[in-house]
Amino acid sequence: MAGHIQDRWYRTEKNADGKTVRVKTDRHGTGLRYRARYVGPDGTEKSKSFPDGKKRLAEKWLSAIETDMTRGQYTDPKSVRVTFRQYAEKWLDSKTSSPMTRKELGRRLRLHVYPVLGSRPVGTFRPEHIRELLAALEAKPGVGASYTRNIFADVQAVLSAAVDDSLLSRNPCSARTVRRPKPDAHAVVPWVPVQVFAVRAALMERYRAMVDVGAGCGLRQGEVFGLAEDAIDVDGGTLHVVRQIKHVEGHPVFALPKGGKKRAVPLPGSVAEAIRAHVDAFKPVEITLPWDVPEGPKVSARLIFTAEQEGMVWRSNFNGKEWKPALAAAGLIPEVDDDGKYESAREHGMHALRHFYASALLDAGENIKAVSEYMGHADPGLTLRVYAHLMPDSRERARRAIDSVFQRSSEEDHGPQTAQ
Repeated sequence: MAGHIQDRWYRTEKNADGKTVRVKTDRHGTGLRYRARYVGPDGTEKSKSFPDGKKRLAEKWLSAIETDMTRGQYTDPKSVRVTFRQYAEKWLDSKTSSPMTRKELGRRLRLHVYPVLGSRPVGTFRPEHIRELLAALEAKPGVGASYTRNIFADVQAVLSAAVDDSLLSRNPCSARTVRRPKPDAHAVVPWVPVQVFAVRAALMERYRAMVDVGAGCGLRQGEVFGLAEDAIDVDGGTLHVVRQIKHVEGHPVFALPKGGKKRAVPLPGSVAEAIRAHVDAFKPVEITLPWDVPEGPKVSARLIFTAEQEGMVWRSNFNGKEWKPALAAAGLIPEVDDDGKYESAREHGMHALRHFYASALLDAGENIKAVSEYMGHADPGLTLRVYAHLMPDSRERARRAIDSVFQRSSEEDHGPQTAQ
């Protein structure tokens, strides 16, 4: 048996003759008599109390615990007292991801998960509860497929941690009857070169080289804003992506690129020339920001791109006052409406330059692993899922390959006359 049963109404001791006898304790006749005790996988003692006359029930309970441990299905009894919200909040506090990531993750849980599952004890989770959550999300206005996938991944991560902590025997998100939300069917449609150059021409001169860097090296917007002169290796033909500017609760900070991954990408001569011309016209400016969090240590970098007042480029100002007018001038979105506002242009944000970069590399025959590395993706599988439809069609190559084999065979003429 996994532990032992303590009888709290009696204790054993030796009398004057040295014999072992049972003696009533001060608790005799009051409270729950039997306490089943065992040591859990985490090394701490667990227990459960049973009333008088229920010793057999206490033994069966301990036996079930031992069976669950043997099968790897053990869960801590306290899991029925800890709610999903309580556990998730504690899990969030211990995560080592960036403050911005923790904030966004916590926001998704508060808005979309806690109202459905927040009060449910962690140890009682079953696949039906995940299906219930997915149904609620599907019926919720404004919650798209991609966002639902993010929420599902958050819940799956929390419950995986609960499994590791022995509060849950298995993760219900992995059950066969739980269908993981599918990604949006909308495929990336990259800009063509004329659109890239039209947007570039419509920007103020001090921002035009941003287009060269985004479309020619695949940098994200925050990485473009955080690009410093020490990242440019013209002789080596390399651009080092080592920092970005991001915003944590409205405060700009320097940080590692997305995913915490530095990378080096090929620096085409045309992009290097565009950067050189830009630096000649607009000298780099030393900008000092906290590192990673608003309370982080101060870090300075001589940034390539700065605003007109020679400060850092603010994302909201740039997108609204520079980027959208350029999109309208290039014919990618309508001009301002009667209220002086532009329509939403999510698919035409600066990220469109990365899509162009990926499409240009794939069209030129670059392999998916290299494209993934240059773009700073977590793995080539992500790159393949997003851009597979842009890869050159292999069917024509297959036709040419087989035709060439058959053609050579025909020319060599393997008929009866050859054998003679």
